Amino acid sequence: MSKALDSVERIESDEHWMRQAMLLAEQGEIDGEVPVGALLVRDGVVIGEGWNAPISLHDPSAHAEIRALRSAAAAEKNYRISNATLFVTLEPCAMCAGAIIQARIDRVVFGAREPKGGAVESQFQLLQHSSLNHHCEIRSGVLEDECGEMLRNFFRRRRA
Repeated sequence: MSKALDSVERIESDEHWMRQAMLLAEQGEIDGEVPVGALLVRDGVVIGEGWNAPISLHDPSAHAEIRALRSAAAAEKNYRISNATLFVTLEPCAMCAGAIIQARIDRVVFGAREPKGGAVESQFQLLQHSSLNHHCEIRSGVLEDECGEMLRNFFRRRRA
């Protein structure tokens, strides 16, 4: 198989999984949370998932990424989740980026950029910081318009 074909298949796969993360984000919105969804995938299988729940769980760390990492770690009985890709609808914050590093996630794919607090590309580049002993492959902007629109609509409705 050619590299070009591999690349096309990976793009299609990334979009598929991002759409699944968007469904999780919708669950967060139903619960009254900011609509962010995340899932961890290894070898085409979901091993962890989560959506934002800091309000309903009274837990400031209950971001979608953290909940997906906790879900996978509990299932695997190991805090290190190697050979997995994290798909998340919004660029991770510094807290989530730290957890991604600690979990040794190999690849992070995110949708919308977070210009105020994004810690992967927008404000900080924590997952690629030279002082750290683990770095992630990053793909940004997957279904960025759709992910961003979901957030914009949520906040528009909240302000109305």
